[in-house]
Amino acid sequence: MLKRSLVSSPATLSRAAAITVGILGILMFSTKAVLVKLAYAEGIDTLPLMVLRMGFALPFYLVMALLQRPPQGTELRTKHWVGLVASGMLGYYLASLFDFMGLQYVMASLERLILFTYPIMVLLLSRALFKERLSRRQYGAMALTYLGVLIIFAPEIRELGEGVLWGGAMILLSAFCYALYLVGSGRLLPRFGTGPFTSYCMIVSCSCVLLHYGVTEQAGVLGYSPRVYGLGFAMAVVATVLPTYMISAAIRSLGAPTFSLFAALGPISTIVLAYLFLGESLTLLQWLGSGVIILSVWWARKH
Repeated sequence: MLKRSLVSSPATLSRAAAITVGILGILMFSTKAVLVKLAYAEGIDTLPLMVLRMGFALPFYLVMALLQRPPQGTELRTKHWVGLVASGMLGYYLASLFDFMGLQYVMASLERLILFTYPIMVLLLSRALFKERLSRRQYGAMALTYLGVLIIFAPEIRELGEGVLWGGAMILLSAFCYALYLVGSGRLLPRFGTGPFTSYCMIVSCSCVLLHYGVTEQAGVLGYSPRVYGLGFAMAVVATVLPTYMISAAIRSLGAPTFSLFAALGPISTIVLAYLFLGESLTLLQWLGSGVIILSVWWARKH
């Protein structure tokens, strides 16, 4: 009953409940990078791993799509369905593809910090697409954010070479795709309803991944160790299905700008998990860059 209320009736959530749901969703999403790195250590490649993630997740989204419908009386035009398909392709197909590619070269903790630049990208896109005015504070925060990215990458480039630079570029591209998704979803969620929009979007994303695999890959996804399938299932449920509904519910109730205030918990959670499960640690300079990124995003959203 609680689960259904979260995905079907987000408008009934109190502010405190919406914040709690959003924070839990962020923390669950933050496990993804660690799960991906653990799966890579087992010898699986990017696309097969994405297929396991989306293949395990797809049945959940199909069931939820059957159980839910857009609000009665809502007029859904062709442009709204086109926007939904575009959101699905951007948010959890292209963004995931670029992210998984980048994780082949970049530590999980740094991946999450780079992804955390997406709130700044949301501001830029809102300015470019909808002519929303930005303050000097926000422009300053943008400059500080990308300065922080440069700071945390300096040691990695010296030690690991250009592969890290390529991986970082892929993750920045992932953040950009996710920012586009957030900007679009903020306007489509009220029309479709949180539950239906999330289900339909994720069905599009899963279908894109499976189609991509079917067109480009010859080998199957069988023959891996049981650990790989366990990690794929955990990635599907813990790091995909549950947080997508929870974050959509939080965005619907709080709005994307307010929700992004809590996004700093994602990088912090990933850094802790990467230390515990992967043995990753940041240098003092990278901690400095991390602090610059987190504080600058918070500063940009502070009114």
